[in-house]
Amino acid sequence: MGEVNTFIQAVPLEYFIILSSVLFSLGVMGVLIRKNAIIILGCVELMLNSVNLLLAAFSSYKGDGNGQILVFFIMVVAAAEVAVGLAIIAMLYRNTKSVDISIFNKLRG
Repeated sequence: MGEVNTFIQAVPLEYFIILSSVLFSLGVMGVLIRKNAIIILGCVELMLNSVNLLLAAFSSYKGDGNGQILVFFIMVVAAAEVAVGLAIIAMLYRNTKSVDISIFNKLRG
């Protein structure tokens, strides 16, 4: 664990912030632009992982393990989100034979 912390601390914290910001921005753009539900789920995962990266970096630099515990909670929430999301997409595909989210407008009662 000590070697990992020294490796992470060898990289300036600003680099982690920049990389995390870029990954989060790409995720937001993917959610807003794309219409494929599976790609949107992937973009949400990208946003969650960018937050995980930032939490792990701050936790390592601060020398506190609380950020790494939060990363595990985020991973659990992400796994639950993917399970529910894939179930919804499977039902959508079963009924419409497409994963395009614009079809959701037609599902109004």
